[in-house]
Amino acid sequence: MRGTVRPGPGDGPSSTDADPEVIVEAGPERPGPPWIGYALAAAGAIFFSSKGILIKFAYAEGVDPETLLALRMGLALPVYVAIGLAALASTGRPAALDRKTFAAAFAIGLLGYWFASYVDFLGLAYISAPFERLILFTYPLFTVLLGAAFFHQPFRLKALAAFGLSYAGLALVFTKDMQVAGLASARTGSLLVLASAVAFALYQLLAKGYIGRIGPKLFTCIAMTAAALAALLQFALVRDVGVLPTLSGKVWLLAALIAVLGTILPSFLLSAALHRISAQANAAIGTVSPVATLIFAAAFLGERVTSVDVIGTALVLAGVGWFTLSEQRRAAG
Repeated sequence: MRGTVRPGPGDGPSSTDADPEVIVEAGPERPGPPWIGYALAAAGAIFFSSKGILIKFAYAEGVDPETLLALRMGLALPVYVAIGLAALASTGRPAALDRKTFAAAFAIGLLGYWFASYVDFLGLAYISAPFERLILFTYPLFTVLLGAAFFHQPFRLKALAAFGLSYAGLALVFTKDMQVAGLASARTGSLLVLASAVAFALYQLLAKGYIGRIGPKLFTCIAMTAAALAALLQFALVRDVGVLPTLSGKVWLLAALIAVLGTILPSFLLSAALHRISAQANAAIGTVSPVATLIFAAAFLGERVTSVDVIGTALVLAGVGWFTLSEQRRAAG
């Protein structure tokens, strides 16, 4: 069976989530009724949206971003390593996997799975989880701009209109976060999460060719290993490793939940979904992610949902949805 990974609506992975997790689209065979794929895609998007909420809970326990990221990557790493070893055992090493390709996949993994995650974790220390999710959700639009600027991909002016609509919604929610957290905190958090979205968009553009050469599973394992090693090395350099035994059981539990519920499980759910439905359908279903984060924040973090949240979320989703449908029609035409 042949698989591809698509980095954005019409040009790569689904836009279900900006967190650097792999979404594998299987070949043309899509077994089972489509509604199963829709349910799996929705479940994956909802699990992804839980990440920001769990990180907020961990921060309330006094853990810092570097420690939490190291725990998350360290706990998730064995699963992806096992998948990579199983893939090598079943199919053998691809002929295209030479030292240069391995080094490139490793470096791209650092960008998309370590740097993007790290600045996202930092941003969540300043802004609300729903606002963070909305900013991340605009990454497909950056894929278009960066693709046109550096990868000679076509660009249409309609994308700018979609950008404007989404960022009008972000500006609206920014005013609310600014009133709650202060201008300096809201600005710092927004810029950090925006850097995560840009890094993830660039990651997808760089990763596409290498995924086609060595396959999505193996590429993912190399990239995840790179990110995990970077996170663990960063932790060892900037934090005291001896603090690990002193962490509370709640911190370890939250880190494990982020690794399983916010990383491993949704990546496999989305892989299973894309085995049954198209990437475009999955992108449309992915709009549930910011909405789920808004609901989770209200239910578990006690954040009040205001009309500003609802209108801002609607504008962001409208912009991304407009862009996704436009790209789908262009691909079909």
